[in-house]
Amino acid sequence: MDIRVEKVRMLVAITERGNGKNLTRRMETMGVGCLMRCYGQGTASSEMMDILGLGSSEKDIVIAMGKESAVEDVVHEYSDSFRSTARGGIMMVLSPTAVGNLTATVLSMHNPSNVESREVKPMKNEHQHSLILITVNQGYTDQIMQTAKKAGATGGTVVRARLAGNDTDSIFQGMDLQPEREILAILAPDSIRDQVMEDVNREFGLRSEAGGILCALPVDKAFKL
Repeated sequence: MDIRVEKVRMLVAITERGNGKNLTRRMETMGVGCLMRCYGQGTASSEMMDILGLGSSEKDIVIAMGKESAVEDVVHEYSDSFRSTARGGIMMVLSPTAVGNLTATVLSMHNPSNVESREVKPMKNEHQHSLILITVNQGYTDQIMQTAKKAGATGGTVVRARLAGNDTDSIFQGMDLQPEREILAILAPDSIRDQVMEDVNREFGLRSEAGGILCALPVDKAFKL
């Protein structure tokens, strides 16, 4: 049997704490799998969250992968008629530069009984936004967010993390990298991406006490939930 392997897309959703579970279940029924769910913290103050009506600053982060057609269905449903189940967040679509052959094949073969097979209509890759990831020693994310906002960023999400691997010391010799780290994720328009990264790196880069490591990923599509 000839199996056409579709392109694989990644979905990253950041929504209010407690909404991630329903979001995960719905995505699974639509054929998007390889799901992970973790907890994060919004960077806006509680007073600002109340003013904007965004609820708690505690966030659920859902990371999923699926074939292009399934991801497209999720995007259309959530960006149009399904917002009420995951209010107060954003969803992003990214294109992995490489995916294991077996993973891609399994995702392409996965087709829930309630999802009809159809012709794939590729999403338009606009690449007007980037996901900026900044990993730093704990205690610096508030200062970094202030710097990013001066460059035009509107907000971000913080996730707790730890350094992993035995070769960290040899790779980053002379750098004060603490085992306990924080990852700050900022969705920013490409028009301000470079300025945000330059300003943050200047004050909180690898050679500073914050020990910041920065990267940016192109986002195919981004919308509010």
